Amino acid sequence: MAMAMIVPVILAGGKGERFWPLSRQDRPKQFLKILPEGKSLIRATAERLVPLAEGWDGLFVATSRALASKILEELPELPPENLILEPEPKDTAAAVAWTTLQVRARYGEDAVLGLFPADHYIAPAEAFRSAVADGAGYAHEQGAILTFGIYPTHPATGYGYIERGESAGLVGELSVYKVSRFTEKPDRAKAEAYLETERFYWNSGIFVFPVRTMLEELKHHAPDVIGPLETLGAEGFSKVPRTSIDYAVMERTERAYVIPAPFTWDDLGDWTALERLLGSEGRNVELAKHIGIDTNGAIIYATAKDEVVVTLGLEDVVIVRDGNVTLVAKKSRIQEIKSLLKRFKQEQGFENLA
Repeated sequence: MAMAMIVPVILAGGKGERFWPLSRQDRPKQFLKILPEGKSLIRATAERLVPLAEGWDGLFVATSRALASKILEELPELPPENLILEPEPKDTAAAVAWTTLQVRARYGEDAVLGLFPADHYIAPAEAFRSAVADGAGYAHEQGAILTFGIYPTHPATGYGYIERGESAGLVGELSVYKVSRFTEKPDRAKAEAYLETERFYWNSGIFVFPVRTMLEELKHHAPDVIGPLETLGAEGFSKVPRTSIDYAVMERTERAYVIPAPFTWDDLGDWTALERLLGSEGRNVELAKHIGIDTNGAIIYATAKDEVVVTLGLEDVVIVRDGNVTLVAKKSRIQEIKSLLKRFKQEQGFENLA
């Protein structure tokens, strides 16, 4: 497999609303220090990618203008010119298109771009980097848009899925397949059916591709996204539709390939991820002073060290106390936090708490 130059870019423009109230507008999820080692999610992601980038000078972060100073505070080693700033949020299709254009301006169309969300837990780092490096070589040779599929361990309804198609050989020692299709987040019955086929993977949201390939696919499948950005630059953002890269390109392209990931992955999408991260399934996760009687399967978090959470007779709940907001929710409904937050923002006088 030929070596290919890879430009790693961290995607750090999201809000992470399902970690509310800890995650707020001025403190998105990627800055939360919920990992066992005490690092923020974006810090851990950057340190995992720096060896691939061959130093901080080769690492980039795509984010909003509003978060630029906070990212440089969290990643002081990152050159300020390595921030790729979006003038306004327009979902992932615009973010990918804008990032690809910026990388082309610096490195040309032959560069291989790697896009990595800021809020994933991945281990071991060495296996991850080896797989990405091999994948970059494959993407360069084949003109492919490569992603990593995660073996599903349960019928998750919070992830998108990838169905593998025919075998496309090996990438190093890893199998690679043509992508048959990308699917949206399914209901439980559909997710269970996916698992039974053994052909579906969770969509990791990690993409590796030559700059030229992504630009060609954007021009073919999403000209309304790439066109304004290529001709008008930053001013074109106002003309770009709000859509995801999965819908704009990945669900339509014939050049998508998937490698079953040889590493552990979790997107830390909501509070229940703490159970998996800390290995506490079936027991209480206590990130606060907690006194409880007959309380089981609870996730309890408090920001202030001197606050005490007292519970009685609770099962499978999430309790989060942060500043002047307390969340109490059933774990089974934690995916609905975004809807709750939308209503919360509409209530008179509560905008500053979101």
